[in-house]
Amino acid sequence: MSAAIGDGTAVCVTGASGYIASWLVKLLLQRGYTVKASVRDPNDPKKVEHLLALDGAKDRLRLFKADLLEEGSFDPIVEGCVGVFHTASPFYNDVRDPQAELLDPALKGTLNVLKSCSKAPSVKRVVLTSSMGAVAFTGQPLTVDVVVDENWFSDPEFCRKRKMWYALSKTLAEDAAWKFVKEKGINMVTINPGLVIGPLLQPTLNTSAAAIANLVNGNSVVTMQFF
Repeated sequence: MSAAIGDGTAVCVTGASGYIASWLVKLLLQRGYTVKASVRDPNDPKKVEHLLALDGAKDRLRLFKADLLEEGSFDPIVEGCVGVFHTASPFYNDVRDPQAELLDPALKGTLNVLKSCSKAPSVKRVVLTSSMGAVAFTGQPLTVDVVVDENWFSDPEFCRKRKMWYALSKTLAEDAAWKFVKEKGINMVTINPGLVIGPLLQPTLNTSAAAIANLVNGNSVVTMQFF
């Protein structure tokens, strides 16, 4: 890819050490963008070495420490960026405290990133990584007369009753995000993947890849909330 596509223009990627985000960083660098990337710990080699080794990283990758629950934490990362890719959101199967481990980071974290975007006049578009979990679970059958459109969301109470904590976290986060951007006039699009697998850039298995690895390795019992 020609470096002239991005021509050094700055974009932000949150949660850069994750599976989707790592590929975003790689492809954005390939296209000539300057990438301002957030990670929880820039000094953890398991989280950042694969990013620092990417082509173009030496000149056009800047790593920042940020906390999803700290308002204003993303201000310096978003500043000067034309695009923001918000992918940072925890995904665990073995959840002991859903509120602290999934719900707060997803909902409050998304709003904190969007608040930072609302302060940055340079931002032209936000891309939010949501999930099929945010739109798949209503508790109602999908009959032929049901229309699925941009107003379709999972039912939070349905998710709570069935302890589908990840789906609940993404439902609440995306719903709040749409309300916020409409109020602030922010240009946002969302993607709602079901399961993302493929070659890993990071050195450790993410939740989705670990489930597939268990299947490949012959584990007969695989518990995985794909959405």
